[in-house]
Amino acid sequence: MIKRLSLIFALLFSINAMANEKIEKLVIAGPFASVSHPIMHMIATNALSDVAKKVEFKLWKNPDELRALVINKKVQFTAVPTNVGAILYNKGVDIKLLNVSVWGILGMVTRDKTLKTLKDFKGKKIAMPFRADMPDIVFEQIIKAQGMDLKKDFKLQYFGSPIDAMQMLIMRRVDHALLAEPAISMALRKTKSFPLKLVAPDLYRSADLQEEWGKTFKVEAKIPQAGMAFLGKVKGNEHLIKRFNEEYEKSLKWYKQNPKEAAELTVKTLDMLEEKGLEDSIPYVRLDYVSAKDAKKDLEFFFNILKQNNPKVIGGKLPDDGFYN
Repeated sequence: MIKRLSLIFALLFSINAMANEKIEKLVIAGPFASVSHPIMHMIATNALSDVAKKVEFKLWKNPDELRALVINKKVQFTAVPTNVGAILYNKGVDIKLLNVSVWGILGMVTRDKTLKTLKDFKGKKIAMPFRADMPDIVFEQIIKAQGMDLKKDFKLQYFGSPIDAMQMLIMRRVDHALLAEPAISMALRKTKSFPLKLVAPDLYRSADLQEEWGKTFKVEAKIPQAGMAFLGKVKGNEHLIKRFNEEYEKSLKWYKQNPKEAAELTVKTLDMLEEKGLEDSIPYVRLDYVSAKDAKKDLEFFFNILKQNNPKVIGGKLPDDGFYN
């Protein structure tokens, strides 16, 4: 009996020691977009000091850089567009989606205040970031479902990022753009178009792609666009994964409730962003922490829409249950 109790206590001690063991360095990757911003708060507040001796953020500037980081196993956690996560998983990459936190970030910006819906942009030249990735994909699915033709009805000019497309808009090289927050709010700030009291703003917020999605597909006006995922190198470290999830959810809540402080903190790391524009953007972003398993129904609806037109944008098929943590 005494030996059995000793073994039980030894096992419990061993499990507790493993749970409390810190890793040397935790690397979290992400883009400059809103999905990454809570990470800056996590790092600044040492929120993960109980599980990692050092926490580092690594910026990826486009989906190709993200894929390289993931495939080369340079990171443990990463922010990821949900469809890119599905592609990687379906290609055999050991990745699991933890949560979805960004449900709406896309909108049209224009010099013409009479343009209110996507149909109003028919025949117009539009600056578009990230060919064949999230903004482009969502735009294409909506206009196809509305009976329009991407190539015949629109003149799309592609750029490497929302910031690049925003700069073209500000420099008057284009009159219309599909942008992701915070680029929308930054463009309005840079052209002094943000106060509604201005008689003639240079730029106007136009069609909200989440609203267009909801009306077109007869669902709630939200799209599961991005969240956090973890890579195989932390598989099995359930305590680390749990702690990361807990702190990301807390920091996301803080970010939403403290736009001024959140913007000030975020631009210290992501200096390509403009503080006031970022602060303006936070109320316009649909941010809501939902675990991957709880978001599965919304994700599969989204993936099925994408799959109908181009299966490649999710890796050829719906990811199985192993994708959802």
